[in-house]
Amino acid sequence: MKQMNPQSTHPIKVRKPAWLRRKLPQGPVYEQIRSLIRQGNLHTVCQEAQCPNQFECFSQKTATFLIMGSKCTRNCRFCSIESDPTHPPDTEEPLRVAAAAAKMQLRYVVITSVTRDDLSDGGASLFAKTIGALRERISDVHIEVLIPDFKGDKDALCCVLEARPDVLNHNIETVPRLYPIVRPQADYQRSLRLLQRVYAFNPMIPVKSGIMLGLGETSDEIRQTMKDIYESECNLLTLGQYLQPSQHHLPVERFVTPDEFDNWKQTALEIGFEQVASGPFVRSSYHARNLFQAVQCCDAN
Repeated sequence: MKQMNPQSTHPIKVRKPAWLRRKLPQGPVYEQIRSLIRQGNLHTVCQEAQCPNQFECFSQKTATFLIMGSKCTRNCRFCSIESDPTHPPDTEEPLRVAAAAAKMQLRYVVITSVTRDDLSDGGASLFAKTIGALRERISDVHIEVLIPDFKGDKDALCCVLEARPDVLNHNIETVPRLYPIVRPQADYQRSLRLLQRVYAFNPMIPVKSGIMLGLGETSDEIRQTMKDIYESECNLLTLGQYLQPSQHHLPVERFVTPDEFDNWKQTALEIGFEQVASGPFVRSSYHARNLFQAVQCCDAN
């Protein structure tokens, strides 16, 4: 396999390995979920970020709602979401998300957003309103939020936490050396501080984060990044394979084998994480309910 410099925008000319090929489940439930999302004028990160699991998740009546539009103020070089939003957030969107979740008969809902650095609170109030709308519409719902860094604004984070999400997720995404290439508008230490602040605000809220592998990171860097995340009072971790969305995005430097993902899961558990999802198709919200239920069972015991 021909390796490329991470700063290149040309794709690596290599076929995906066998473990990254899968049949795409479709059918009436999948089409029903797509229709509900379209009719509600909603967005999902499944579709906007070209998630490889969207067919499976939709078929299982699962979706990760993407609020505040479909365009981001940042331009991370691993992400297929478009940049440069031109419209303010829709204040009625939280109600439509709650209505769609109720029609889908969801009991575990994941809410994420594009990054909106153009808003004074980074969109924190829209997260809070969406959580509130969901709890009003579905009495026994559990809610996980996958939030941006809000540029380090502590008040914005507190706004989200005061709405009582069941899980607070913020992805570190990659090792610190690669931040200038992969996430040029983000800051590694700022993201770690966000995780720490969640625990300080309410140690009962599970804290979750995730890392992509295959961008050129070394084993030592992966191990140290996992330790940094754990020491930031994070107890849930996801590890997945980076896949290049288009030729304009960063190329894949390496396809990580399923066995190696299993080894990294064991390493993460040895570091101290309570629950870890690790595999080529794992994404931050993939089987999110399973991780939440597992950590709840551990706490009960």
